[in-house]
This record gives sequence, C-alpha cells and structure tokens, in this order.
Amino acid sequence: MNLESTKVTVEKSAEYMFNALQDIKNFEKLMPDNIAKFEVIDENCFEFGLKGMPEIKLVKKEATPHFKIVLGAASSKLPFTLTSNITTLEENKTEIQLLFDGEFNAMMAMMIKGPIGKFIETLAQNMHKL
Repeated sequence: MNLESTKVTVEKSAEYMFNALQDIKNFEKLMPDNIAKFEVIDENCFEFGLKGMPEIKLVKKEATPHFKIVLGAASSKLPFTLTSNITTLEENKTEIQLLFDGEFNAMMAMMIKGPIGKFIETLAQNMHKL
C-alpha cells in the first residue's frame, strides 16, 4: 500500500528542514491534535499513539542530507516506511512530500488506508511548525 501526502511548501531552506526532521523530537510538533502519547526512545527512535489506535514505534532507517529521511516501523508485525522527500525550490523555500509504503493484507490495508492517509496529510500540513 502506497500513500502520498500533498506537497507542502515551507519558507525554510532544505538544509534547515532536513536538520529539523533529523531531530526525532521535532515529530511531536507535527503530530495531530488527537495524539495520546509521544515518547522519544533515543536519537533515532520514537513511539507515538493516537486516540483509538495502537501505539507505533518508528526508527530512523536512512538519511540522505538535505533530500530524504526514511523512518520505518520498529516492529515487523506492521512493516512500513514513512519517507520525507525534501526538494529545494529557492534558497529559503522548500517543498516536502511524505510517502507511506507498507505491506499489508487486503483487509488490513482497507481498514488503515483512511486513517493513515489523514495522518500523513496532517504531518505534512504541520511542517510549517518546525
């Protein structure tokens, strides 16, 4: 299952946005209002929970300076990645798009597609908070 957020433009440099997204604690600023839990485990891992959904632990898997950061599920039960693609538009103008890629059975995909789509869209729309 692949989902994409809309592309959002922020008035910051790609380097700034990359560094902000590298810092795991900053993901708390991007979370939706219905967040029930956010805990930094270490510099590469955090766990969060939204009301009515199971808690999810994300680990930084890959970082390509100023272009891309890939987070992945720490658990193999729900294998997925969340990629932040960062594109320079101008010196202090950057476009960011989030990509969700997960391998789920058809029933699970049908159940989570809506909530996950809303979730990554909220993360993207909150990028200006960084």
